[in-house]
Amino acid sequence: MSSTNSKPALWALVDCESFYASCERLFRPDLADQPVVVLSNNDGCLVSQTKEAKALGFRGGEPYFKIAEALKQAGAAVFSSNYALYADLSRRVMATMASIIPKVEQYSIDEAFIPFSPALAAQAVDVGWRLHDRVRQWTGIPVRVGIGPTRTLAKLANHWAKKKSRVLKLESGSAELTELLQQTPVKDVWGIGRRLSAKLTEKGITTAWHLRGLKPKAAQKILNILGQRTILELQGEQCLEDAPTIRKTLFNSRSFGKPVTTKEGLREALAFHCGVAGERLRAEGLTAAGLSIYISTAWHIKDSLQTGGTIALARPTDDTMIFIRAAHQALEQCFRAGPKYMKAGVLLLDLAPPGRNESLLDPPSDPGRHTLMMALDEINAKYGRGTARFAAQGVPDASWHMKRNLKSGGLTTSWEELPFVKS
Repeated sequence: MSSTNSKPALWALVDCESFYASCERLFRPDLADQPVVVLSNNDGCLVSQTKEAKALGFRGGEPYFKIAEALKQAGAAVFSSNYALYADLSRRVMATMASIIPKVEQYSIDEAFIPFSPALAAQAVDVGWRLHDRVRQWTGIPVRVGIGPTRTLAKLANHWAKKKSRVLKLESGSAELTELLQQTPVKDVWGIGRRLSAKLTEKGITTAWHLRGLKPKAAQKILNILGQRTILELQGEQCLEDAPTIRKTLFNSRSFGKPVTTKEGLREALAFHCGVAGERLRAEGLTAAGLSIYISTAWHIKDSLQTGGTIALARPTDDTMIFIRAAHQALEQCFRAGPKYMKAGVLLLDLAPPGRNESLLDPPSDPGRHTLMMALDEINAKYGRGTARFAAQGVPDASWHMKRNLKSGGLTTSWEELPFVKS
C-alpha cells in the first residue's frame, strides 16, 4: 500500500458502455439506435447488450436458444463474441485516455482507474468530460466517468453516472453522496458479491449507507479484510492496494464447438490453449514453473468425466513450446478413450518474474527461445492472433474450435477484413 503522501487527491473510473455491443455497433451505423446483443463462447448466452436491448427486457446470462426467436422479432442484431476486435479497441481506448492523463490503471478490458493529482482534482469534472469526449471522438466508444475520493466511491459514481449524467463527481460529506449511498443496494457495492450481500441482507444491511455505518466490531464478525476496507473506502478513506499483486496462476480454457473423442483432437486443443496462455504470460512479464491441464465431458450427462494432470517444468519459463510438450505429457497421464469431451484447459502454475523462482541447479535457459517467442507475439499482434502458430495447434478451422456462427469480421485486426467505404 502506498504511503499517505503519495495517495491521489481523487480517483476516476472510466467505464465503456456495453463494451462488446458498442464495438460491434461501431462499424454498423445502421444499428445506431437498434438493439444489439453479443453472445458468449459457442453462442451460449447473452454477455453484452445495448440499452435498447435492455429496454426490451433482455438480460445478461439468458441462454440464446431460449430467446433467439424473441430477439429476431424485436429486430435485434445478434453477434458472436469477437475477442480480437474487442481487445484491439480496448487498447485504443486506453491509449486515448493516456494522451490526456499521465497514469491509467487498466482494471478490465473495458474499465480503468485514473488517479487525479491535486492539480487535476481542482478541475476534476472538466477533466472527466475531456476524457469522455476524446474517447468518443477518437475511438467511437461511449464511456462513463465516475469521480470520487476513493476507488470504491469512484466506482459508485460511475454506477450512477449512467442514470444521472455521463460524468459524475461525488464529494465526501455531500448530500448527493448520502442520497446515492442510501439508494444503492448493498449487492451493487464494488467488492461485495452475491453470497456476501445475502449474508449482509439477513442482518438488515441492505444498502451501501447501512454498510458504510457498520461498526468495526460488527464488521469483523461478518466481513473479511477486503470487506472491512470497503467500509473505510465508503467513508472516504483510501485503503485499497494501489499496485496490483502478481498473479500466481494463469488459466486459459474454452468449450468445444463439437465433441472431441480422439487424443489427437485434445492434443491440438491443449496446444492452442498453451499458445494463448503463453502469449498472455509474456505480456505480463512472467514465467511459469509448472503446468496443469484438465479435460471434461458435458457436466450434465450421466457418467460425466472431469480429469487432468500436472507437470513440473525443468525450470521457470515463458516458452510456449515447452508448455505444449508438458500439456501433451499430462494428457498421456489422464486420457481415456470413449467419452465425448466438451472442454479443455491449461493452467500455468507458480508464476513469477524471470529469475525469481530459479535455482543454481536449474538447467540453463536458451535466450534465443525467449527472443523467438517475443517475435511470435509481435507478428500475431500486428497481423492477428494465429498468423504465426505451432503446427501442434492444428488448423484454424478445426471442428473443435468454439462455435461463433454470428461473428463479425476482423475489422481492425485483419487487412483482408477491413471495412470498405463507398462514397
